[in-house]
Amino acid sequence: MPIYTPIIIKLGLGILCLIVQINLMGKGNLAPTSAMDQVQNYVLGSIIGGVIYNESITVLQFVLVLIIWTLLVFILKFLKENNRFVKRIIDGKPITLVHNGNVDVKECLRNGVSANDLMFKLRSNGIYEVEQLKRVVLEQNGQLTIIQSGDENIRYPIIVDGSANFDLLEIINKDAEWLEARIAEQGFKKISEVYLGEYLSGRINLYGYTR
Repeated sequence: MPIYTPIIIKLGLGILCLIVQINLMGKGNLAPTSAMDQVQNYVLGSIIGGVIYNESITVLQFVLVLIIWTLLVFILKFLKENNRFVKRIIDGKPITLVHNGNVDVKECLRNGVSANDLMFKLRSNGIYEVEQLKRVVLEQNGQLTIIQSGDENIRYPIIVDGSANFDLLEIINKDAEWLEARIAEQGFKKISEVYLGEYLSGRINLYGYTR
């Protein structure tokens, strides 16, 4: 067997595993939106890169490692989709950094956001004064969602993955009971039945899991 044959086989298997994960788990890890997506990409890349040129690891051992890692990824994905507590632990949650023109310094420091980082990201969005802001949210992928004071049309989901966005409810001066009444008007029994809910100029558009 030529010396490069095992390397070619390992590379081919690694690419095949990557394609399978992308197609079966969705295209989300092509543009990671959470820490889990990033870790999945890094670990798989490390497995493939670290094993290809290691002659002490056979093709069979490489295949077993790929199978084990793929199974772990699928198990975590299943748990995330069926258990909100696990999803919160793995993906984290959006963090409010600015509320009604006041910076939450403790949250910024806890999440590794320096004053320079915060202001740079705000300037990148054309914002130069913190007091102009009603809410600034640090998303799971590190991006900022900015809501300015006086915004009439808040473009931000009020329900995501069956969970209410209580930050947005606070901004529009509503509560969970109000939201439950609105979804009932559209034929849903509870918030957990809604995949996505958009709040647009006082109107709510709902997209359920079963519709």
